[in-house]
Order: sequence, then C-alpha cells, then structure tokens
Amino acid sequence: MYSTEQEKQKAIMVYVSFNTKEDVQTKMSELKSLITADDLILVGELVQFKKEPDIAYLIGTGKLEELKALVDSQNADIVVFQNSLSGSKINNLENFLECKVIDRTMLILDIFAVRAKSNEGKLQVELAQLKYTLPRLSGIAGSSGRFGSAGVGMRGPGETKLELDRRKIEKQILNKQNELNNLKKNREVKSKQRVLSNIKTVSLVGYTNSGKSTLMNTLSKSDVFTQDMLFATLDTTTRKLFINENLSILLTDTVGFVSDLPHELVEAFNSTLEESVGADLLIHVVDCSDPLSAQKEQITLDVLKSLNVDPNKIITVYNKMDKPHLFDENKLYISAKQNKNINLLKQKIIEYFNK
Repeated sequence: MYSTEQEKQKAIMVYVSFNTKEDVQTKMSELKSLITADDLILVGELVQFKKEPDIAYLIGTGKLEELKALVDSQNADIVVFQNSLSGSKINNLENFLECKVIDRTMLILDIFAVRAKSNEGKLQVELAQLKYTLPRLSGIAGSSGRFGSAGVGMRGPGETKLELDRRKIEKQILNKQNELNNLKKNREVKSKQRVLSNIKTVSLVGYTNSGKSTLMNTLSKSDVFTQDMLFATLDTTTRKLFINENLSILLTDTVGFVSDLPHELVEAFNSTLEESVGADLLIHVVDCSDPLSAQKEQITLDVLKSLNVDPNKIITVYNKMDKPHLFDENKLYISAKQNKNINLLKQKIIEYFNK
C-alpha cells in the first residue's frame, strides 16, 4: 500500500526588524501560528535587527548567506517573511535561496483560499489575491515559472493558476467586484426585511481563535466547524436563537481579526464586515487564557473603532475560563466549550435589549 497524502512542505520564517523597541517575539509567535494553520512544518527561524532595508533583498547580505545555509541544511521548501515584500525582492530572494519565498500577506491569503467554502467567501479571497498580485507582476512573473504560481502562497479555490497579465487581472478584478456588489445588494434587502420584522441581530467578533465559533455552537446548538487554529472558520454563519420567551435574535459568527490584517483582505471582506458590525449588538470574545490576550483585545477594539462601531453596543466576554489565568471580578468570564456562565451572558444580552 502506498500513501497518497501530499507531503507537508518545510518552512523557515524570517523577520527583519527596523525598530529596536518593538516586541519581535510576539510577531514571530503569531507568524509561527499562521504557518502551522497553513499546514506547513516549521524547521527554522531567523531574525535580523537592521537600521534600513537592503534594496535588493530586504535582509542584509550576511544574514542572507546564513539563511541560504539554513535552507540547504533543513532542505526547506519555502521561506516565509513576516515583512511585506515587493515583487522584485521576492524574485531576487528566490533566485538566491533557490526555493519559494512568500510574505505574511501571501501566507494569510493562502489560508483564506483553502478555508473559504461559500461562493461569496471564495470570491472575496480571489479578489484579494488578484489585488495583491497586480502591483507585483513584474517581480513574480520571473519566478513563478520555477516555483509555481499555484501551491502555498498562491492557492485559490480550485488551485487555479493566476494569469500573469495586467489587463486580464484588471478585468477579473472588475468582474469579481461586480459579483460581490450584487451579493451585497441582496444582503441589504434581507437586512431591511429583518429591520421591518423587528428581529434583533447580534454578531460575535474577536481575535481569531478566541472561541467565537464554539460559543456560536453552544448558544445556538449548531455545528459550526471549530478547531484550535487561526482562521478555522471564514464564512459568515447566522443562526436564529431564542434567548427567552420574549426575545429571539439572529446570531452571526464572523471572520476573526488578526494584527496588521492585509488591506487587500479588509477591502475584499468589507461588505461582510460592514454587515457584522452593523448588528444591534456585538459580543467581543477574548481568549483570556492567552498570555497576549490584552494586546489582542486592543487590536480587535482598534479594528472596530476604525469601522466606526459605537463602543456602547459592545459586550466583552472572556472565554476559556477553564484554563489557568488571573481573574478580574469586573469582567464576565465564560467557557463556551464547557458551557460555563452562558446563562450570565444571556442575561447580559436581555439587559442590553431591555434598555
């Protein structure tokens, strides 16, 4: 018998820091989680502190030699940069390292491409990929033939190869934008119908992997896919939920936030985000077991602020209370997985709408 399962690719992560005061470890930790979420095996990492970027490679020539030795010794298939890379830098790095090179944005786009299931989700990801590719055509065109424009970093629904032609990509962007606009109009009609029927809407928001989908399942007795990884679920899911005999709501689970979310994705998912934050109430789910929970909570609040969300319609709940951490008596702690304090959350929802 022979295994037909595709062998996982080996990855090395790299970060070039131009700010000595920033928390490099936090950025590398999140990049590691993203690499794992994309089903890659991390086999090495490299950090360089530098005053200014190298014109050709971003990373300094000495570290570049060190990186090449690491790639060869680990037999790595792909190098993932935390930094954003231009098309020419990607081309230069691939020629020197003799392996595929992607940046954090390409990695996130790849995760989204694999996870998107709905027609709208796939359209949004394809649009983001096209917008990312367009300004980098001159650089990536030279390298895609050797390492493939499909595969990690350039996957799309159906593993289709992106046509490296500016006019074709511009036309595809326009077509997909029109399709998404039509879907947005349909959502707006449904939204108006909900307003007329006086059905209250509630959205679950928060950093990715905070437990939103698990809370969705616990509250609505549904079966939304959940897994302990970044961006386990992308497609927006809505369920009707009866809080008590006097209150029924439409509960929506949204895509999770992440620090420095690529603007191509923010633009592509804009209509979905608008609908989510336009709900009557937002439940901000925070993973209180995460050592970086405070930073991630603030990142989500910053994103919501940028979307002009009224802070008075946000209820913050601290999930995963079953895991060890420090308690604050002024906060609402729950465990979506173990169904702890869910009734307290329901009571908060009732009190909000009674106001």
